[in-house]
Amino acid sequence: MTTAAVEQKTIHEVRLHGRGGQGAVLASKILAKALVMSGQHVTAIPAFGFERRGAPVAAFMRYSNRPIRAVTNIYAPDYIICIDPSIPKAVNIFAGVQPDSTLIQATRNSAESLNCPEQVTRVVLCDAITIGMEVFRRPITNTIMLGAFAKATGIVTLDGLRAGLESANFRDAGLEQNLIAVERGFNESIVKQRQGDKWI
Repeated sequence: MTTAAVEQKTIHEVRLHGRGGQGAVLASKILAKALVMSGQHVTAIPAFGFERRGAPVAAFMRYSNRPIRAVTNIYAPDYIICIDPSIPKAVNIFAGVQPDSTLIQATRNSAESLNCPEQVTRVVLCDAITIGMEVFRRPITNTIMLGAFAKATGIVTLDGLRAGLESANFRDAGLEQNLIAVERGFNESIVKQRQGDKWI
């Protein structure tokens, strides 16, 4: 087996979907910092798409417990974080998804309603809009979904996310609100595993 093949087995690729103005890019930066603080090696890839408010955007990163040499774009994620419930109707969030992947989705709907391809074997559901309205009085979901990612993976801790949040500059909400948001995202997310044609 080549060195590149061995390296690839240890690397996880994350694609984060949102809309311009929702803080998807900021969330990816906070997550990258938190992963580094948790002992991971991380490479962040620039966001693609227009950052015009409301337009679909995506941000990308790789993380591994070993140094990462790959600097190419990400086309085959094994984690998809979708911070807006309407995005799956606008873009194909599952494009290139690898087998045995995880979807972390902002939604109040069931796992069955998401029409996940068979490559997705686990979904994490978070009613982030409701939480955002309660915490921020606005449908801000980015940091809430970072808490959901922590619950989905166990690779980053809440303490790591808190440290990442403390290093960020917030335009729309203060640090205290975002600390509450990430904790609620972690505590209130629901993890479902695919078993045949059912989610349990």
